[in-house]
Amino acid sequence: MTTRVVLFDLGGVLVELVGMPTLRRWAGEADDEALWARWLTSPWVRRFECGGCSPEAFAMGMVEEWTLPVGPEEYLEVFRGWPRRLLPGARDLVEQVSAAGWRTGCLSNSNELHWPLKRDGMELGRLLDAHFVSHELGCVKPDPEIYQEVIAQLGVPAETVLFLDDNQINVDGARAVGMEAFRARGVEEAREVLEARGILV
Repeated sequence: MTTRVVLFDLGGVLVELVGMPTLRRWAGEADDEALWARWLTSPWVRRFECGGCSPEAFAMGMVEEWTLPVGPEEYLEVFRGWPRRLLPGARDLVEQVSAAGWRTGCLSNSNELHWPLKRDGMELGRLLDAHFVSHELGCVKPDPEIYQEVIAQLGVPAETVLFLDDNQINVDGARAVGMEAFRARGVEEAREVLEARGILV
């Protein structure tokens, strides 16, 4: 079937994240892949990004769960600043996809601290046609429920949704429910996928 909707993950695809090096140092993880695997399966991360606890409870839980060498207040202060800006070329890429006739949207694990900044400060609320964020949906990637809910809300067959994410585990989750999904780390890799799939020429 022909693609109808192009969904972007935000952090690492369209949005620059700056907090992971600090967290990796605090947590003593060897590399980004190991850190992301731990992050995406963390009970406290999942709870917060499902909208299931306050920022303060999340910070306290993370400091304890990860045995971090900082207190909850310092952790939360650093965490608030993780999303820095749209990556260079991100706005142009989304606008080109829209101009080519495709519906656009985001599917992002997010939270009450980061989403308003991305939606309003980075103007993604206006740039993208549809917005699917985990703390509003009550479920997170890579669980099947979030992809199934997105498909239901879009009202299109799963195979007509093209999804780009910078974490392979999330790509695999999307593919498991029938979406066409690819790993893309940053704007240029996203553009390469879209050109290869005939979305952009």
